[in-house]
Amino acid sequence: MRLTLITLLVPDYDAALRFFVDGLGWTCLADEDQGRKRWVTVAPDAEGPAVLLARASTPAQKIAIGNQTGGRVGFFLQTDDFTRDAAKITAAGGHLLEEPRHEPYGIVAQWRDPWGNLWDLIEPAS
Repeated sequence: MRLTLITLLVPDYDAALRFFVDGLGWTCLADEDQGRKRWVTVAPDAEGPAVLLARASTPAQKIAIGNQTGGRVGFFLQTDDFTRDAAKITAAGGHLLEEPRHEPYGIVAQWRDPWGNLWDLIEPAS
């Protein structure tokens, strides 16, 4: 087995595409109209899992936007240039929550996407 896709609830497909594709430079792998919804997937690279951008449509889904992992960091991005990608995140509308920390495993900082989800940006130690 191999993990290929995770779902991220968002309030609007196009705003999410602007953040991930236009802002962070990810690739839109699919954007297919399925009538009452769209199948929209994005990924930072072709090698790893992709993210399904799912527009919240029920009250329970709308409440879960930004808190899909119960307040824990739920998403981890690895980079080879922390400074470059932290700047992309903030320019796109994400918010760094702390100064970068130098840990034994590398440089890391928590950040929130525009909807409130917690992420880690990690540049592994060499």
